[in-house]
Amino acid sequence: MNVGDSIQKGRANWDFGGGVPDSFVPHIKKSVPLYEEGHELICYLSDFFCQKDSVCYEIGVSTGELLSKLAKYNAQKPEIRWVGIDREEAMISKAVQHCVDVKNITLVHDDAVTFDYEKADMIIAYYCVQFIPERLRQELFNRIYDRLNWGGAFVLFEKVRAPDARFQDMMTSLYTDYKLRHGFSCDEIVGKSQSLKGVLDPFSTEGNLGLLKRAGFKDIMTVMKYVSFEGFLAIK
Repeated sequence: MNVGDSIQKGRANWDFGGGVPDSFVPHIKKSVPLYEEGHELICYLSDFFCQKDSVCYEIGVSTGELLSKLAKYNAQKPEIRWVGIDREEAMISKAVQHCVDVKNITLVHDDAVTFDYEKADMIIAYYCVQFIPERLRQELFNRIYDRLNWGGAFVLFEKVRAPDARFQDMMTSLYTDYKLRHGFSCDEIVGKSQSLKGVLDPFSTEGNLGLLKRAGFKDIMTVMKYVSFEGFLAIK
């Protein structure tokens, strides 16, 4: 099935390999509201948490676009170590190309759930936890909380479900309209939806807050919201 931007995926078979890395940036910018604004906000947030000797991680680094922006935004602190993790080898290969001119970025092909993190001041998950199996998410959040320094930040951006069926219907309709306005055809929208069955499984706002609180986070706020897309800031 054609899901847009020359990406072909089968039913319930979405992944980030194949030709996805080559088309990922234009595809995701049309698919996720405030995508680049979210990048900008995270760069601004890094001022509060990233010190000269910090280690900072991005989980699900994809093509490395956000990590590169963060490193360049913090160029006055070249000792910061920026580490990007992705379980898709093709994405890491693309990220290596994208970040080749930034010396303090390390890219790792690994699983974020089992990765051996160093103590960190900032950990970012930008629209990726929704692709991790539900049974593993609490384990990941627990690991993130444990490996953050006191006062460190976990920045989590996720697609979220609505609190009830009526609101979910509204959110689904609004998001379909959004994708039509941004150039996707009806067939592409349906194809993408079918390819994501059993692969993309977002929690509600409350579901994500529950994961954060069970991990140990108490200081949590929403920093960006557009219908079914939400960014959270959690401080240890």
